[in-house]
Amino acid sequence: MQIRTGFSIALDTVGPTPMNLLLNVRPERRSDLVTPETITFDPPIPARQHVDEFGNACTRIVAPGGRITMAADFTIADSGLPDDQAPSARQRAVQDLPDDVLMYLLGSRYCDTDKLSGVAWSLFGGTPQGWARVQAIVDFAHAHLRFDYQQADATRTAFDGYTQRVGVCRDFAHLAITLCRCMNIPARYATGYLGDIGVPKDPAPMDFSAWFEVYLDGPDGPRWYTFDARHNRPRIGRIVMARGRDATDCALTTSFGAAHLARFDVHTDEVEGAAAPLARAA
Repeated sequence: MQIRTGFSIALDTVGPTPMNLLLNVRPERRSDLVTPETITFDPPIPARQHVDEFGNACTRIVAPGGRITMAADFTIADSGLPDDQAPSARQRAVQDLPDDVLMYLLGSRYCDTDKLSGVAWSLFGGTPQGWARVQAIVDFAHAHLRFDYQQADATRTAFDGYTQRVGVCRDFAHLAITLCRCMNIPARYATGYLGDIGVPKDPAPMDFSAWFEVYLDGPDGPRWYTFDARHNRPRIGRIVMARGRDATDCALTTSFGAAHLARFDVHTDEVEGAAAPLARAA
């Protein structure tokens, strides 16, 4: 299948403002692009790209002051398959984890493991390890939090979400990630496009979505698996833009100075009648 997606974001600044943007798809999805993924800026400004320590494609700019609009519109090929499921996947002992995975057991800005460790062990200490334990955590976060688009809070941590029992998709992800880490299951944050493909249309305004991934030993060996505490069901058409420890590492726009959001539009739709892409060798 093919998915047409993109965004238009307008920001107002009071003067020259450096910014870091994570608005491109992850480098490993570039080979799936059917049309070029080009970010345009109005007014036109220089932009420089690099790949950060998490493998995300970053764009650095200096907004000149006043209103700046950044936009993209492109088509990408997708397998059309839902998120992989591996109910037999096992949890690896901490001492057997790869070195680069260990950071995803630690607390981070929004994943305050020190405040939720006791809660996690009291709730999930008796559950089977591996996939079943992760699913139990996802079920809990999905039921414990109430989604409310109007209750977005950029400072809300996992513990805040647990106590306030409300949030948006990033809060569902942060709570589940934190509970997984408390149970010694490596978990990382992911964000990107997720359209309503194969599911009823969500009445909430279209936005970039957040979910998370856990490191488990599946039938084909250890790998990262996708989970979504907000929707709690396998979904079709995820297009990852950024991965990291939490939302801090995956902020789609970071401004080093005041920047007021003036417009934010996202679209993600299946291209009707598009031929399915050929399967690629692993």
